[in-house]
Amino acid sequence: MTRYAVMGDPIAQSKSPQIHSQFANLTKQNVAYEKLRVEAHEFPARVNAFFNGGGGGLNVTVPHKEDAFALADTASPRAALAKAANTLGMDVAGKLWADNTDGIGLVRDLENNNHCTIKDKNILILGAGGAARGAMAELIHRQPASLTIMNRTTSRAEALRDDFTGEFPIGVRELNQPNTVLFDLVINATSMGLQNQTLELSSELFAAKFTAYDMMYGATDTAFMLWAKSIKADLVLDGLGMLVEQAAESFALWRGVRPHTKDVILKLRNEL
Repeated sequence: MTRYAVMGDPIAQSKSPQIHSQFANLTKQNVAYEKLRVEAHEFPARVNAFFNGGGGGLNVTVPHKEDAFALADTASPRAALAKAANTLGMDVAGKLWADNTDGIGLVRDLENNNHCTIKDKNILILGAGGAARGAMAELIHRQPASLTIMNRTTSRAEALRDDFTGEFPIGVRELNQPNTVLFDLVINATSMGLQNQTLELSSELFAAKFTAYDMMYGATDTAFMLWAKSIKADLVLDGLGMLVEQAAESFALWRGVRPHTKDVILKLRNEL
């Protein structure tokens, strides 16, 4: 049996063990998966100890994603773009590799699970942290018409934009500053929902039928989702599907088989 785990701090809330256990059952893979609370100062040593002890792979969550990227010997193009990693593995030469599956998880949930088109759409991302960075690394490959960042601290949004120079033209707007086009899709990549807060945006920023996506999720609608419904968004989604889809990508990288996600998402939804 091969060991896998997720490292983070805090970690008690993580649903990764349930998700990967279901993936293992669906694909008949002999794996064990656990969650490990790891403080920032001990992260490099704990990662090395895990793989030296025969561990097969790690998922990484806050606050370690940037450290995971820095620790790896090699990185996928999407992890390099994001400058952060949520998936670690060891190759046959004993080299630590890093990947970032957050963006592909988001895109697959939008496109495959919710039939939401990204190509040629005007997209607004709220936030300029690691979650936004991971999303953008994949969104740009879906050829949106435009991609714009809004963040309370404009300088952080500008720094994120500059990191993608040469990859895709990205706009930065101050909160509620009018845009030359109306947004078809708004993605909340902030952690404000954890404090039951949201960025109150003007309805005049959005197309008549727009989609609102919150990377957060819960048993009830998040504050962002409630706001989106209050201004009559056409489709309002949370991040539970993204959570499962990014996990499926990690599982496929480690095991070479991609699990089906529909029933796993439904089961998790029913357990919230």
